[in-house]
Amino acid sequence: MSDSETAKAAARREKARRAPAKWLLAPAVIFLLVWMIVPLAMTAYYSARNYNLMMPSITGWAGWTNYRILWGDPTFWSALGVTLLIVLVCLIVTVGLGLALALLFHRNFVGRGVARTLAVAPFFVMPVVTGLIWKNMLFHPAYGLLAWLFRTLGLEPVDWLAQFPLASIITMISWEWTPFAMLVLLTGLQSLPEDQLEAVRLDGANKWHEFRHIVIPHLGQVLYVVVMLESIFFLTSFAEIYTTTSGGPGTATTNLAYYIFQGTFVQYDIGVSSAAAIGAVILANIFAIFLIRFVAGNLNAGEAR
Repeated sequence: MSDSETAKAAARREKARRAPAKWLLAPAVIFLLVWMIVPLAMTAYYSARNYNLMMPSITGWAGWTNYRILWGDPTFWSALGVTLLIVLVCLIVTVGLGLALALLFHRNFVGRGVARTLAVAPFFVMPVVTGLIWKNMLFHPAYGLLAWLFRTLGLEPVDWLAQFPLASIITMISWEWTPFAMLVLLTGLQSLPEDQLEAVRLDGANKWHEFRHIVIPHLGQVLYVVVMLESIFFLTSFAEIYTTTSGGPGTATTNLAYYIFQGTFVQYDIGVSSAAAIGAVILANIFAIFLIRFVAGNLNAGEAR
């Protein structure tokens, strides 16, 4: 038997060996496809129809009408701006604080285990509970902790949710997700090769050079994971807004998720809400594409250096 025939026979045997694995994976793949595609297809279908629960007599195809209504709605564009602002600011805050805490807890000091546990605790608090804690225990202008602190210092308490609503929402979300960034980055730091650090120290590098040229490149893939996962959750932030500001004052804290909720369960306009949901899906994909290219470009540049 020639070498080519031997190679073909080996390829056939390998293909036959892998065939059962494909059939075992098929149910899970089909389930995931149905789980994702069916809701998306139904949303696209209703976005092209006249479907308002308050006006059941008005039915039929709407074509692009719902999208034109959405395009001309200033509240939608305001919600889009609020959504992007929440995502960008929360990413900067959570990744920055998470990296600082990860560097801190990577060091040995007395009580590090207890401090780590306390730092991680906010991540395990449900979003609804997070909103209620900040609204009633911290931000309340009469009996909140911050109000008591201001009065103790002789200052006038601040109604945070009324005067600084969007900053308050960003604070809640950042408080909840900073521990996640810290945990993932701390895991990456624990795999940092000590021999590289010792080598650059022997070469006379200071702490900044060590951080810039060793730590950050080593955490490149980890930072990519943190940014991607957090972006997905920040784009769909809802519970914190629902339990605290209800999208107000006015539309100051109405993001896309809350805008869709209001259109569906307040105005009962399923058609326009479905069009907004399709817009949110498109936004998420555009954001993900640009983010992937940006992060991948930085990683490739770091490897080239």
